[in-house]
Amino acid sequence: MAKPLRNMIDRIFSIVTGLTVAFLVLVLVVVLAPMFAKGATAVFFRGTVEFRKMQLAQFGHGNETQVNEESEQTQKTRLRVYEIIDTFKRGVDIDTLTDQAKKVHRDFGDELQLKGIERDEYAELRSLSRSIRNDLTDAFQATEKNQIKENIDKILQYENDQHLTNTEAARYFTMARDFWESIQDVDLQKRQEYAQQLAEVEQIIRDLFGPRPGEPSPALAQFRYGATRWDQVQDLLHKLFWKQIWVQQESGKALVQKQISRPEQFKGTVLAQLFPYVEQNIDKMFNPRFTVYWRYFFDDSTPGHYFGGIGPEIYGTLLLTLLSMIFVVPLGVVSAAYLTECAKDSPVIRIIRMSINTLAGVPSIVFGLFGLAFFVLFLIPLFGGPSKPCVLAGSLTLAVLTLPVMIRASEEAIRTVPQSYKEGSLALGASRFRTFVTVILPAALPGILTGVILSLSRVAGETAPILFTAGVALGPPPTSVFQTTRTLSYGSWDMAVADKLAAMVPHKQYGMVVTLILLVLCLNALAIIVRWRVFKKLTGQ
Repeated sequence: MAKPLRNMIDRIFSIVTGLTVAFLVLVLVVVLAPMFAKGATAVFFRGTVEFRKMQLAQFGHGNETQVNEESEQTQKTRLRVYEIIDTFKRGVDIDTLTDQAKKVHRDFGDELQLKGIERDEYAELRSLSRSIRNDLTDAFQATEKNQIKENIDKILQYENDQHLTNTEAARYFTMARDFWESIQDVDLQKRQEYAQQLAEVEQIIRDLFGPRPGEPSPALAQFRYGATRWDQVQDLLHKLFWKQIWVQQESGKALVQKQISRPEQFKGTVLAQLFPYVEQNIDKMFNPRFTVYWRYFFDDSTPGHYFGGIGPEIYGTLLLTLLSMIFVVPLGVVSAAYLTECAKDSPVIRIIRMSINTLAGVPSIVFGLFGLAFFVLFLIPLFGGPSKPCVLAGSLTLAVLTLPVMIRASEEAIRTVPQSYKEGSLALGASRFRTFVTVILPAALPGILTGVILSLSRVAGETAPILFTAGVALGPPPTSVFQTTRTLSYGSWDMAVADKLAAMVPHKQYGMVVTLILLVLCLNALAIIVRWRVFKKLTGQ
């Protein structure tokens, strides 16, 4: 081949290689950049007063006095929201009002019994209370304001009755006046519609602010606090101001999503005051400030990963990775040494090499099933251990998974050692074993560390093998190798496919994935630094 043609071909291949590398880098940037941007929001974000309350209550972080003062200040601004809702609710929530009237009747009866009045007087007052209650119930259910006014007037004529003054029955008159005042701006024909829309508004307000003052604390941490992040506040505000509905604009066509203005729905009512008030005072209600949540890498999390960090996941990932490397590195190096230094080329050795190559391509889920059957159900119980998934079973399974990679990398590294090194050592009288340990192995160490790097990357990111042998979604960090553990890979999988609650906080999922990537990069970087130092030492630099 002519030299100019060969040079041109070499130049073309160099250009193609460079373009390929550039394309791969571009793909990585396109894929990883949005992921890192979203993952960073798990640590860097605008935290609200609800976030600081949650951190103090759940993890003990923060100044209690300062958080309590801040909470009191924001609560004062929120009280007006509850007042507007309660005022409007008194005119539309018929069922609740009816239940309250029935409760007043029962409480008044209990009060009369405690006073020990005469039987005839008790029956007369109970009858009067029942009559007032029925009139009040009729007023609640009436659809004409004239009819409501008549019932209210009938009730208020007993307001000065000395038998009812300063008793539980006096609440009838307060309810009657409040109801009459609340319906002045309400279209009575739409009360049922208003009640349904009000329930949606109340739920959004509950998501924003958390439980109302005086309400019992919910069992789940998720519902004990309002929006802890400013981006969550913005999303909920959009839901508060705009209702999403699906409508069919044309017959036979797919439904189309449409937004309806909630302020327009409640226009002319007292609840319409809620929306401009919230919009003007939202900063005072949450007091957002820029937050660097560095404890995300150390804190535990609440059920569903809704609050907290990923400390146990990082600990479990490191534990499984390092423990599996303790198993795989010696086995891989010894196996490679035997195949290169001791074994002769024979049908048995060729079968062993073919098996190693085959195992390197077996899907990881198969190794997980093998680990479940062999380590969890057979080997560990055989030596008196528990027959259940645990850290030991998971690390052994991961070691078996990466053993073919380690053997091949170590075998190639040992083969690259110049034959003259071996011959010189043997000529000086050293045994074959001492020659391997003191001459060949140190010279092959950089290549062996390359196998360690490849093994680290695969072990840290695997999910399927530990799915059956070690991983759990929730639980305390393990204190023994016979306990299960949480890992970053298993946690990411759980949040993606198995936990609907976690889907409400996508920044936690992205944060966990990005942390796993960074952890693998850090482990690889550490191994590369060690390999570089070993190489410099071997070359005398």
